[in-house]
Amino acid sequence: MKPTIKIFPETKFIGKNLSFTYTDYRAFELWSSFMPRRNEIRNAIGKDLFNIQINPENFDFNPQTEFVKWAVVPVSDFDFLPEGMQSLIVEEGLYAVFNHIGDASKARETFGYIFGFWLPNSEYELDNRPQFEILGEKYKNNAPDSEEEIWIPIKKRI
Repeated sequence: MKPTIKIFPETKFIGKNLSFTYTDYRAFELWSSFMPRRNEIRNAIGKDLFNIQINPENFDFNPQTEFVKWAVVPVSDFDFLPEGMQSLIVEEGLYAVFNHIGDASKARETFGYIFGFWLPNSEYELDNRPQFEILGEKYKNNAPDSEEEIWIPIKKRI
């Protein structure tokens, strides 16, 4: 599984967020509250959904460390913000993009490869910016042939 290296442009998003840990993983709760309301976002660009994770600085993958997860869609502007939703801007940056195929149970294997093998053996290191998955037209939730893009923020090793 070899990534492509891409620059992600600055992008505006609207959606919902929730803070939790890997021990108390509440992504289902977050997405369950967002999906019924996603069509209230009038200025959405395209149909892709983004699952964004913002880690604290020097995130160590400790299961007790809290991070913020966002369920969002890209938007053209922040002129209309539905009640109970928040805005987010992801700055432009360099990313390693991996194509994940499989249901959610295989995600642990994919992330294990990314952080346990690819990243330590690459010319890059993790950058302190949001990481995210793009859930596009090939995303089928828990289907074994579901596909999504995993975007990992990177920078050249010094």
